[in-house]
Amino acid sequence: MTLQEFRESLSGNAPPAPENLALTGLWWDAKGDWTRAHESAQQDEGSAGAWVHAYLHRKEGDASNARYWYDRAGKRPSNLQIDAEWEEIADALLKST
Repeated sequence: MTLQEFRESLSGNAPPAPENLALTGLWWDAKGDWTRAHESAQQDEGSAGAWVHAYLHRKEGDASNARYWYDRAGKRPSNLQIDAEWEEIADALLKST
């Protein structure tokens, strides 16, 4: 799936790849449901879930919690605008599937 196809899936009612919890988290975030996004990211115990988890806490303004999750993901804290970081993560995760 491409980033464009992933974006187009946002017009639907369900994430396109529910088995991929990190991408599902990004999908729910883009739909405006931070709670469901957080639940999905939290269920993914790998580095992808930690990266999405970090992004979500950064988005909500919880910098210290975000730093913890960036560290767990093996990523440096992002300096990108929130929308650009979402795109960066989504693109990387889509390319890795």
